[in-house]
Amino acid sequence: MDEQTAAQPAKRPAASTPAPSRGKTLWTRVRGPLVESRFAKATITSLIAQGLRLIKSTNPLAPGSTDLSDVYEGEQPFIIALWHGQHILAPVFYPPKRGLVAMVSRSADAELNAMVVEKFGIEAVRGSGGRGSGHRLDKGGARALVALKKALDDGNNVCMIADIPHGTPRDAGSGIVLLARISGRPIIPMAFATSRRKVLEQSWDKTTVFLPFGKGAVAVGDLIYVSRDADDAELERKRLLVTERLNATTAHAYALADGQA
Repeated sequence: MDEQTAAQPAKRPAASTPAPSRGKTLWTRVRGPLVESRFAKATITSLIAQGLRLIKSTNPLAPGSTDLSDVYEGEQPFIIALWHGQHILAPVFYPPKRGLVAMVSRSADAELNAMVVEKFGIEAVRGSGGRGSGHRLDKGGARALVALKKALDDGNNVCMIADIPHGTPRDAGSGIVLLARISGRPIIPMAFATSRRKVLEQSWDKTTVFLPFGKGAVAVGDLIYVSRDADDAELERKRLLVTERLNATTAHAYALADGQA
């Protein structure tokens, strides 16, 4: 070994990639067969729907929660904004007599989500809420926005997950503000929570699994309007406002559920 080589510090071994959790590994193995099996999907979605009903029935709403049956009645139809990983209770708490169309991701995993919301009489539109360049969406997202605008024109409320799948969690994409601009309808931040819950820390969006036998909470924020002639700078301001208000609404729902509001 020459002197120059000897003077170089020893290289540290590369950090090993963390092993996937057992749950994630199991899901990876069974996902393919589930996607192909109609019976398996129907069974799982039925179980999920029953589980959501159990959670609602065993979590009486905390004082200060919002009654969704008449919220902003004079401003409907509107665009409900939710966060990924925090949206799971929306189908069971939404008033069944009020029409709702929900955007659901086009991924294979999200097919189960679409089937669950349909169990509650909610129509699913497949698409992504914010991918593209700047405030322009990809083709799939654009088609979904056209379908949601038609639903609004027909008098139905619509629901969008505001942040982008596997993007930055709890940071709104551009899709929801584009829909507000082209439809002329307001955005309403909305959140649900229970006092008993489990946060899946390894998930990209910190998905919350809500549990029965506690206190529930429903919170909404102030309406957000987007002008039909809004330029890119104004759309960006509104996108940031959606992020701010939806985060505040989510924090309020958790505070209500925990008796800290």
